[in-house]
Amino acid sequence: MADNECSYQTLWEAEVPLSSIASNDSHLLEDSIGAKWSRLPAEYVIPERAPSMAEAQEYCRRLARSHYENFSVASWFLPRDLHQHFYNVYAYCRISDDLGDEVGDPEISLRLLDQWGTELDACYSGYARHPVFVALGETIHKFDIPRQPFADLLKAFRQDQTVTRYASFQDVVGYCRYSANPVGHLVLYLCGYRDAERQGLSDYTCTALQLANFWQDVSVDYAKGRIYLPLEDLSRFGVVEADIPAAENTPKFRDLIRFEVERTRDWFRRGYPLVAKVDRKLAIDLELFTRGGEAVLSAIERQNYSVLGQRPAISKLRKLSLVARALWENLT
Repeated sequence: MADNECSYQTLWEAEVPLSSIASNDSHLLEDSIGAKWSRLPAEYVIPERAPSMAEAQEYCRRLARSHYENFSVASWFLPRDLHQHFYNVYAYCRISDDLGDEVGDPEISLRLLDQWGTELDACYSGYARHPVFVALGETIHKFDIPRQPFADLLKAFRQDQTVTRYASFQDVVGYCRYSANPVGHLVLYLCGYRDAERQGLSDYTCTALQLANFWQDVSVDYAKGRIYLPLEDLSRFGVVEADIPAAENTPKFRDLIRFEVERTRDWFRRGYPLVAKVDRKLAIDLELFTRGGEAVLSAIERQNYSVLGQRPAISKLRKLSLVARALWENLT
């Protein structure tokens, strides 16, 4: 990441002294923490001293603006006074995800996620040192956000280190409960909504977004050792796991992906009523994310469901058209 803050520690050993680890683990940490941590930005490391609030907010703002997903983190349509709070939440989600996904060693990832979880506890106690948690503490206090959604995300990232296959679709949906749905709850908290009805509708949309990403990234996830396609569905359509690394987009495999795409569209439909139950500015953002997820499914369809070895993507022109459509439907 550009413009790193020089005050942040660059070695994980400064945060986890080897003397605190059992002797039989010392060589593991000494040899592998430095090597594995080097794959992540140095400023992710928890510093010895907490930055000022202004420094922490700038850290989160810079991180969010340098990691665009399908759309800007804090879009044009959200009230300006919410932007920083969205940056703070996004920074937490981004680093949590990277600790689980970008290290390349499950054991080390679990150790890093445990440290991150300890810092989350410190945030709720008022003693956090990492800039993300310093900034996030203000957001949590202002909007009275419970700890559970943040903790649930860490549970999903820990699960990724130990669970690499899912027997049933319900098992995949259960994973989405922790990996995707908490993000929707956090957005609702930031926008002043705390009721179970809206959270339930948000869960449908967030799960659908996660599923669309799974079907888009079958080859990418397999390279990380994971298959999110339910094993019961592979069996039902006569697909074998060996087809995935071989990038064999067989008729059976394409039928499988067609089935998953159609099922995911139904989840988007179930969540869509939420758009009419929030204020107009948030409704535009919800519309964008829903349409964006559906556009991923359409991109898969345009490739005739051949996602192995050729990841479907949405063009910039298509993204602009989604913005225009969302504006038209919610502002007219």
